[in-house]
Amino acid sequence: MSSAYKIFPGLMRNLGLGLSLGLALPVVIGVISPNRLQPAIAQKAAQRSPIQITADIQEYDAKSQVAIARGNVQMLYSSRGIKATATQAQFFRRENQIVLSGNVFILQQGGNSIRGERVIYLIDSGRFIAQPQSGRQVESIYIIEEAQNNAASAPKTPPLKRK
Repeated sequence: MSSAYKIFPGLMRNLGLGLSLGLALPVVIGVISPNRLQPAIAQKAAQRSPIQITADIQEYDAKSQVAIARGNVQMLYSSRGIKATATQAQFFRRENQIVLSGNVFILQQGGNSIRGERVIYLIDSGRFIAQPQSGRQVESIYIIEEAQNNAASAPKTPPLKRK
């Protein structure tokens, strides 16, 4: 007999019982315990904030869950600081994305902007995918805040050499 068994006979018996119930015990504790830990994804509360779209004409198909706005479209997503204008907007509820088309201009809080013919806004990730009109380019402006004390230490940009 081991020395641990002689010193703690009750503990060793309970440990043996616990090992034999090893598979059932976590399941029972998990079901009975009201304070059990939930996965992180379950703890994250869904955040809901409105996206306001105004336009000359709007349609909504409840079956496909697609809203279409046409003519002088203006979009305001206040909680993310986004304002946009376009000729048309399509909101795909199932995919949680908005497709803006026709002379799209998006202005973000802080001054960043995007201009293009078609812009897809992926709401969940906060990403914009901009596409130009045929034969043109997408234009983006990003405002970069520079610290005043670092301006002197930044390297100079070499002059552009033209051929």
